[in-house]
Amino acid sequence: MESKRDIQDRTDIQLLVDTFYKKVLQDKIIGHFFTKVIELDLEKHMPKMYDFWETTLFHTANYKGNPLQVHLDLNHKSALEKKHFDRWLELFNETVDELFNGEIANQAKTRVLSIATVMQLKINHV
Repeated sequence: MESKRDIQDRTDIQLLVDTFYKKVLQDKIIGHFFTKVIELDLEKHMPKMYDFWETTLFHTANYKGNPLQVHLDLNHKSALEKKHFDRWLELFNETVDELFNGEIANQAKTRVLSIATVMQLKINHV
């Protein structure tokens, strides 16, 4: 069995994000948010996601944006429920585990849980 390496750079982040989004876009529980509710422009969106995760994991300060506001706006169009966040977390963690193993990979899973928790609290209390 081949051992997996840790997330090391932007190329790894791109692999993670691209693989994750392939799953998300086809997912029966959350895919419609990306394909029907907002009709996501992947060419514009993906570089933002690379920047977000590079900033989150490697403190590069590349990401400029307000992900909470984006999700609050999305919630006004179509309610984001606990089951949606749970599925998002499940797919993200599954993707990390498929591709990587190590300290940064674990940090990614910790950060995504924190992000989902904060977003759910803000969405439900705004």
